[in-house]
Amino acid sequence: MEPELCAQHVHRLLTMMVNVYFVENGSGGWTLVDAGMQGFAETIRSAASSRFGSTPPDAIVLTHGHFDHVGSLESLVGTWQVPVYAHRLELPYLTGRSSYPPPDPAVGGGLWPWLAPLFPRGPIDLGAHVRALPDDGSVPRLAGWRWIHTPGHTPGHVSLFRESDRTLIAGDAFVTTRQESITNVLVQREKVWRPPAYYTTDWSAAHRSVESLASLEPEVAATGHGHPMRGADMRRDLHALAEHFRDVVPHRGRYVQQPAKADERGVVYVPPPVGLTKAQMAIGVGAVVGASVLAARRLAARR
Repeated sequence: MEPELCAQHVHRLLTMMVNVYFVENGSGGWTLVDAGMQGFAETIRSAASSRFGSTPPDAIVLTHGHFDHVGSLESLVGTWQVPVYAHRLELPYLTGRSSYPPPDPAVGGGLWPWLAPLFPRGPIDLGAHVRALPDDGSVPRLAGWRWIHTPGHTPGHVSLFRESDRTLIAGDAFVTTRQESITNVLVQREKVWRPPAYYTTDWSAAHRSVESLASLEPEVAATGHGHPMRGADMRRDLHALAEHFRDVVPHRGRYVQQPAKADERGVVYVPPPVGLTKAQMAIGVGAVVGASVLAARRLAARR
């Protein structure tokens, strides 16, 4: 499978519901940004081979360590034996020291929040393969790019920016589809949207991160979920999201009133869960049952 060109020297590959990016350095080398869903290692390797032949990446850079961004990481590192870079506040979740805070089904908005408690919270343990991104904001082996700390979705979330053409790889600081809705995910309906709500644990920080990214005036926004978007309409919508962010914060949820707290050791405080209404519980049960039936039918169809 050939990855899709979304900006100069930047190629996108969709792994079920999350993007990974292949970024060329202009000198024959390349870097992988994020590692997609579990089970897609061979798909990623095949896409890399179609684009770069037998040349492995110089490194893998993570926007953050949630399961859908590191699912194929251990397999890829085992094959390529390359360093993995992440923000120092993400390292506890990549070195076996801490799990992420629990996801929040109370935020509502679609099927995924109800399924989120079933998702892995980590940690994984990359051992000596993982390293902290340089403090000076540079991205190893990618001249012209810099990393920007964009916390909120996770404590050490980063985005990557290339000033020369204002290309932004935003991870989940914001996305370009309503990630909570399975319908929007399946059709990849385009919309500049908040970070996935069920995993966002600090909404004030998430707001500041969107504001900082909007101030960059990106020409291309390549996000973790949804199609890459570009141009004046995208910038207008990103500024609108920054300006009206409080309007899209969930009305209720575990982290809406107070955030989870973390440091270089990992999670140090998680607020108590928010009780679900009877209507939410009924919707949630129906969603989980429906997803289970769909999964069973797909499994039966493969036999």
